[in-house]
Amino acid sequence: MSSEDYQNDTPPPGSYTNFKRRYPAVIEAYEKLGKTCHWQGPLEPKLRELVKLGISLGAGLEGATRAHVRLGIKAGASPDEIRHAALLATTTLGFPSMMRSMTWIDDELGDETASEKP
Repeated sequence: MSSEDYQNDTPPPGSYTNFKRRYPAVIEAYEKLGKTCHWQGPLEPKLRELVKLGISLGAGLEGATRAHVRLGIKAGASPDEIRHAALLATTTLGFPSMMRSMTWIDDELGDETASEKP
């Protein structure tokens, strides 16, 4: 992806917007740190989003998981690649945790994107 800021067209959740209104300096510093981390290494945007998705899954963070599903799609990841990232969590996090995560992912992607593979 050639854009240096592909994340800007994804609207943040209301709670984030409210926090930003109350604490603009904190959010400004947080967003600057996030951008700096994203662009300091050799990983392409799609791979970065799949990594961030895996981190979100491991931490059990529903909001972050949903955000990185959306950002992953915008960065060029396919629904099957996103689901594969969750599937890889099975042996590390356990089947129930993976299934919980897959539910969040399917909610974001919609059932119509489910793979035809058994």
